[in-house]
Amino acid sequence: MARTGHKKSAIRVLVWLGVILAVMTAVLAGGTMAGQASWTPKLALDLEGGTQMILAPKVEGGSDINEEQLNQAVAIIRQRVDGSGVAEAEISTQSGRNVVVSLPGTPSSETRALIQASADMNFRPVLLNGPGTPVPAAERTPEAKLPKPTAKPENGSDSNWITADIMKQFEALDCANPAQDKQERSDPAKPLVTCEPATDETPAIKYILGPVEVKGVEIQGSTFQLQQGAQGAVTNEWAVNIQFNAEGTAKFKTVTERLNQFYVAAGGETGTDPKSQFAIVLDDQVISAPRAQAVITDGRPQITGGFTEQSAKALSDQLRFGALPISFDIQSEQQISATLGGEQLRMGLLAGLIGLLLVVVYSLFQYRALGFVTIASLVVAGALTYLAIAVLGWTENYRLSLAGVAGIIVAIGQTADSFIVYFERIRDELREGRGLVSAVENGWKRAKRTVLASKAVNLLAALVLYFVAVGNVRGFAFTLGLTAIADLIVVFMFTHPTLQLLARTRFFGEGHRFSGLDPERLGAVPLYRGAGRIRTPEERPAVVRAKNTGASAEAERRMTIAERRLAEKQQQLAGSSKGANKEGK
Repeated sequence: MARTGHKKSAIRVLVWLGVILAVMTAVLAGGTMAGQASWTPKLALDLEGGTQMILAPKVEGGSDINEEQLNQAVAIIRQRVDGSGVAEAEISTQSGRNVVVSLPGTPSSETRALIQASADMNFRPVLLNGPGTPVPAAERTPEAKLPKPTAKPENGSDSNWITADIMKQFEALDCANPAQDKQERSDPAKPLVTCEPATDETPAIKYILGPVEVKGVEIQGSTFQLQQGAQGAVTNEWAVNIQFNAEGTAKFKTVTERLNQFYVAAGGETGTDPKSQFAIVLDDQVISAPRAQAVITDGRPQITGGFTEQSAKALSDQLRFGALPISFDIQSEQQISATLGGEQLRMGLLAGLIGLLLVVVYSLFQYRALGFVTIASLVVAGALTYLAIAVLGWTENYRLSLAGVAGIIVAIGQTADSFIVYFERIRDELREGRGLVSAVENGWKRAKRTVLASKAVNLLAALVLYFVAVGNVRGFAFTLGLTAIADLIVVFMFTHPTLQLLARTRFFGEGHRFSGLDPERLGAVPLYRGAGRIRTPEERPAVVRAKNTGASAEAERRMTIAERRLAEKQQQLAGSSKGANKEGK
């Protein structure tokens, strides 16, 4: 029954793997037929080439732009390009005056408009907030209870701004993968559903915001400093100071008068009414949402609350430079060839092919017919990785760089390591005298822990490298982590089930000399001679003993200390039993 159960389980797992591959293929085929995807992965700037645009910054009023402002403008453009889904873009300054943007492929008209547009900073009142994760479908507001405003909103904090469609959008929004189109600006006269991204200290938060009430262009400046206490003493808390112009001061006074009423009504510092908050929004994304703890009449609000020096400086820079009315004129635009070119890609693929062939030759030489399981596993792992990269290229605009190709090549050896660990565990079980079916199951129990530990280290290294590194190194880390996940799927859902089935075949089960699992060649010590009887090494034919001397020595060398002690104990017991039999005779 146990053997039959293992066989059915193995077949079921292989069927599920086939379903996964079929679904990924069908998804990619559907995208290809719709003209949105391609069977080939998208290539990055270094392999495909693309478009280079030189942008000349333009400040309203004709004033000159300094280097600090230019660097902040580059950061804003980079955020816009990344948010629009363009991967592997290169953005830099040129001669301290211009910005150079290099994008793979040909950018769309929406992407061009997004890059050229001036920074859009404004202040909006908060109507509702919540965790940055989507509300489960079963817990969302029923259709009958969705808000249906019947009156026109009286001010920016009026709940009549929240319609049924706005509430649905808010509940479905996932701040880890925002649904809103970042290539289009929101209407300043309408409510906005958006996110405040997660930081090291705080999780992501999503908001429903009222219409724009104060524009960023009305900010004259911002600074950051250590906060002063009630007695004028400097504390260890950092604060960000804003200064509005005359028009902004009047507007901000009106807004804080209203928001402060919600703050007081909610109980002051102990309250949680979101309507006491005003959101600072840059390019339709919340960068901060402080509460109005007082009415600000002089146009000099101070933002406090858990800032570090670095985070206070970052917010101050965003307020100071994000509010600048800087736009960009495209000075020149030209198609550029691949920075590395097809020759480097061909050489990289050739290196991968050579490495793959060496793995195949080694597997066939070392494991004979069992080596074909390694080859088949590598093919399945390659198919999974290829499909994943192609689907990600369609859905996430992921582009494969030469560094990413290098990550895939490195993963070939790491993937083969998993199979070798498993095969050697099975061989160790055969050397101890177990049958192949039992050896496969016991070997898997021992190899599984090693494989999981190895892949956990690979994934951790890939994650650290991805988040710490910059540029093309992140492409290397991404493919390294992706192939580690594919390796785990293949080992658990293909290699092990396949061996469970092969162990029940005559060729492998009886240990054919070309199977790679011949107990005689592996130096297995105990062999069954009959019912309840074991043939010892001394009882074997002399030819077989001589043939297996080297294999037995190899088996003994591979033993761990615990296994060696167990073998010695078994030999002692066997000697004692043999002596007792002689005395009985």
